[in-house]
Amino acid sequence: MSETNNMTMMPKRRSPLYRLRRLFTFIFFYLWEVLLSNLVLAHDVITPRDRFRPGILALHLPEMTDLQIIALTNLVTMTPGTLTLDVSEDRRTLFMHCMYLDNPQWMRRRICEDYVMRIKEIF
Repeated sequence: MSETNNMTMMPKRRSPLYRLRRLFTFIFFYLWEVLLSNLVLAHDVITPRDRFRPGILALHLPEMTDLQIIALTNLVTMTPGTLTLDVSEDRRTLFMHCMYLDNPQWMRRRICEDYVMRIKEIF
């Protein structure tokens, strides 16, 4: 649920300083995610045991602007082990390929909490 201004019932705009802080926090979070993903992928390639559990995930998106969806799809694609396949025409579903999809519900929750909510705070 988004915050609203009680007088006008319009979505509350965050201050530029708040959004800048959230952007820097997100950059560090995302760099950490890329590092961890690279390590997991490299470990799986180097070791003889195959941990790949590939699958296609349909992620239901909250209401997002075009810019937010573009940011999300690019970030998902740039993270090793995930790839954006398509966004539905109504912009409510993101289809993505995951190399490690042991628990689809956990992955959906993780993408929504870690990526979608942070992106909505920045843009």
